[in-house]
Amino acid sequence: MNSMLKVIEVIAESDKSWEDAAANALAHASKTLKGIKSIYIKDMQAKVDKNKIVKYRVNANISFLLK
Repeated sequence: MNSMLKVIEVIAESDKSWEDAAANALAHASKTLKGIKSIYIKDMQAKVDKNKIVKYRVNANISFLLK
């Protein structure tokens, strides 16, 4: 049997790190998506205030199985 995947694009952020932002993206997506197979980080950004990073952001593609 062949399986088919769908890919969605999401943006997530964290106060801690890019890794935490990616984990947040996955955690929120998994609330409504089943069969998640991968996450691909397309882009990373940071918001800076007073010469310090205050927000870490990721733009990610999440792939999941279609039923």
